[in-house]
Amino acid sequence: MRKLNDAIDRFCALHPRLGIPNLMRYIVAANAVIYILSLFDRSGLLLQTLAMDPGAVLHGQIWRLVTYVLIPTSGSFWLIISLFFYYWLGETLERLWGSAKFTVYYVSGALLTSLATLLVYFIDGISMPVYGASYVNTALFMAYALTYPDAMVRIYFILPIKMKWLAILEAVLYALSVVRYAMAGLWGMALLPIVAMLNLFIFFSPDFSRRADQFQARHRSEAVQFRKAVKEQKRQRGYNHKCEVCGRTDTDFPDLQFRYCSKCTGYHCYCEEHIFNHVHHTE
Repeated sequence: MRKLNDAIDRFCALHPRLGIPNLMRYIVAANAVIYILSLFDRSGLLLQTLAMDPGAVLHGQIWRLVTYVLIPTSGSFWLIISLFFYYWLGETLERLWGSAKFTVYYVSGALLTSLATLLVYFIDGISMPVYGASYVNTALFMAYALTYPDAMVRIYFILPIKMKWLAILEAVLYALSVVRYAMAGLWGMALLPIVAMLNLFIFFSPDFSRRADQFQARHRSEAVQFRKAVKEQKRQRGYNHKCEVCGRTDTDFPDLQFRYCSKCTGYHCYCEEHIFNHVHHTE
């Protein structure tokens, strides 16, 4: 995925004019217009014509692969809030990435959602029409949260919360849905969110790799420091472990078990009687 991400970066750098400047402005405007028109369409034919329908696509109606993103995912007051929110996310990412890369990200997300819907149709035999760009918007939100994890938003205009916590919650909910569908034997439905948001994993593969390397390096460093501390303690004091509460050591009590508390700051050893019965060190 990292090589694919590098290829996308090179392509966008070499073809900057392929991007659609202010793409989210057009998407948001189209959502608003479609919503207003749908209010006068009693039959629902307009939304049915734009929706991503696997069966209809296989019969030649290929415009549905992308037109479903023009359908609003909510209505009334919440439509205004959601359109403003995703417009803000999209405009911010476009300024950061450039029009070409942002366009590739959004359009690839739309096509991947269509592909995932077709997989559901072929694997599970379920023809599931898609109305609105829920997965595309989620990928947009996750991209912003990974880029600006400490940015603050207010839930219902009251409760402030960092973007990274909302992203973690969203990821957990999607993971649970994948597990639930897999346990039910609906493998197409289980693959749906994974395939639909594959562009997120491709575009942020360098970031995921860097964070994984940092996590491994930190734990390796902690393990090395722990071993050094144990060796130094044995060399200076003549024992490996000493309980900080009762003072007993593994030299004097070889049958006694000793543990290091994970909740204490630093490395603090306790015997089996005091490992769960002591005041934690915080400094």
